[in-house]
Amino acid sequence: MISFRVTARSSRSAARLGVLSTPHGDIETPAFVPVATRAAVKAISLQQAAEAGCQLLICNTFHLHLTPGEDLVAAAGGLHSFMGWQRPLMTDSGGYQVFSLGFGRDHDVGKLRGVFPGKEQQATIKPGSQPNHVKITDDGVWFRSPRDGSKHFLGPAESLAMQRKLGADIVFAFDECTAPLTTPAYLELSLRRTHAWAERCLELHDGEQALYGIVQGSHYRELRQHSARFIGGLPFAGFGIGGDLGQDKQDMHQVLEWTVPLLPEERPRHLLGIGHPEDFDEIVRRGVDTFDCIVPTLHARHGIAFTAEGRLNLRNRRFLTDPAPLDPACSCPTCRYASRRYLAHLVRLEEIGAMAALTVHNLHYCNRLAASLREAIAKGSL
Repeated sequence: MISFRVTARSSRSAARLGVLSTPHGDIETPAFVPVATRAAVKAISLQQAAEAGCQLLICNTFHLHLTPGEDLVAAAGGLHSFMGWQRPLMTDSGGYQVFSLGFGRDHDVGKLRGVFPGKEQQATIKPGSQPNHVKITDDGVWFRSPRDGSKHFLGPAESLAMQRKLGADIVFAFDECTAPLTTPAYLELSLRRTHAWAERCLELHDGEQALYGIVQGSHYRELRQHSARFIGGLPFAGFGIGGDLGQDKQDMHQVLEWTVPLLPEERPRHLLGIGHPEDFDEIVRRGVDTFDCIVPTLHARHGIAFTAEGRLNLRNRRFLTDPAPLDPACSCPTCRYASRRYLAHLVRLEEIGAMAALTVHNLHYCNRLAASLREAIAKGSL
């Protein structure tokens, strides 16, 4: 199991400093959590991820079920042994795939969490609607594998059994992650389903892993607060805040302000799928303890580096003649040994080395940013 203690609180915001203790080590919070969907941080080794300051990774149950399969991972001793990663791990329940392979795919929205649809888009998903490639029932969800089209069923029991075999320190209750275009009427039905699944997960939970419940409700205040009260009133070890968070950053901030104060103060809060660098301060000031996102690693693979100057797109020709280090304010291996012009050259050639170098840098940058927020809370300046 885990334990969580708050060690300092800001007097100027809801930000808090804490320590999340797990069987595989302590996590200083607030903390950024890189995504290792298929038990790998793309483009780099797990040793490099550790050296970049990553305290905790999150893997995805549905994708690991497809390959290599939870039984193979269990036979290897669980994810920690399978990966050779002896730091803490989370597994996402597969609830996000209800969205990403379903309505999100149908409407071409939310391929990334935290990417908001345009304000001109109207809610069109009503009660009785079903995605084209996913069937959602009160018992669980039928999926088609994105790999080979094979049919799979995932519900509370299946998700929890898979996560038990994967063996992460922190696991999540199965939920329906709803799309931004969902009507309030559909959301009410979806919340009932998610809440019933949360209770079922608690009934089935054996207590060996820390089980987090997930608050849904989209960007509707009444529904979001209803979900926060319901999930927050259940004996989960911690809480995830998931789903659609609105049409822009201001909506996201408002959802957090509605939700976080209704969750138990003594337990950790995790924001699912949000983590652009410019979000860190806003997330932390609203009381979030941990948050995951694919953006730093995804952007690195597309030639974009996060720096003290802002984002640098190394596909821009001007960097081919720039001899400066990637980020003079950074001491990561990439910034110590590679110039912008060399990295720009590698990016234009789509060399694997460029993806690795920029991933290492972006993770260093995000973890240093999180550390600076912890320091600010400790000093009382956030």
